[in-house]
Amino acid sequence: MTQRRQMLSMAAAALAAGALPGAARAQAFPSRPLRFVMPYPPGGSAEILARPIAVEMSKTIGQSVFIDFKAGGGSTIGADFVAKSPPDGHTFVLMLSAHAINATLMPKLPYDTVKDFAPVTLVATLPLVVVVPAASPIRSFAELLATARAQPGKLNFASAGPGNTSHLSVEYLKSVTGLNMTHVPYKGSGPAIIGLLGSEVDFMFDSLSSSLPQIQAGKFRALAVTSLQRSKVLPDVPTVNEAGHKGFDVTVWYAILAAAGTPAPIIQRLNAEVIRAVRVPEVKARIEAAGYDIVGSTPEYLDGFIKSEIVRWGKVVKDSGATAN
Repeated sequence: MTQRRQMLSMAAAALAAGALPGAARAQAFPSRPLRFVMPYPPGGSAEILARPIAVEMSKTIGQSVFIDFKAGGGSTIGADFVAKSPPDGHTFVLMLSAHAINATLMPKLPYDTVKDFAPVTLVATLPLVVVVPAASPIRSFAELLATARAQPGKLNFASAGPGNTSHLSVEYLKSVTGLNMTHVPYKGSGPAIIGLLGSEVDFMFDSLSSSLPQIQAGKFRALAVTSLQRSKVLPDVPTVNEAGHKGFDVTVWYAILAAAGTPAPIIQRLNAEVIRAVRVPEVKARIEAAGYDIVGSTPEYLDGFIKSEIVRWGKVVKDSGATAN
């Protein structure tokens, strides 16, 4: 019995020692500046949301929070960087709906969409807006569809990249209408907007926050929004649902993820800091003025939400025949 007690004591000590590194990491967090990875180029909806959050978090978390752009691969380069980062909470990423889409669209991802990440919080959602250049003869969503129907394959639509929500939303529309429109992918929302401003393409389903300045400046004409409800910042613009496509509901979501294995106390700290930041009145007003709807979920909710979105968008990818090319 004495020998058994000694063995149990030694096993307990070993377990405690093994737990120390994680506990020590949590207690010391943060010990250096925090890297907030943007998997898209500057100027898009991800940066518009992330920038005020990073500034506000820097005021209270005890270290500076800096934006690190790692664009490319339809957001997979930035995601992979975070998945392979030390699981200590000092590196995290803002992922969009494309994170769930890529799970089906790109079967050879260098990471597991669910297992290699620790969910932090679902930050916000944002509808897409259907826009054309101000000089376009197309003045309504109905006219857009009528033009596409009369001239199969002639209308070109921009996207922020293959598999991006701005791409898949049109593929979804094509699948339910039977229309033929040509995809022109760009490397991010910013470059796509420049292409549309130059009339290189005919229209785009863009994140509302990215195109809103162009709409307000009279350079883009907004034809419809893709959420079920009209946007508070564009109350006179109808929804696709109102235009006759009942149940059409596409919103972009923005979630913060860290590397899998990050200690729970660190995840909870990041969760609390992000939610606090987006609820500061000045920050909240700025984010909502760009068209976002603030969420601020628990890590557990985000985990289940991403899994459900993988299923939802997986069906869209398979039904539409969309590819990452």
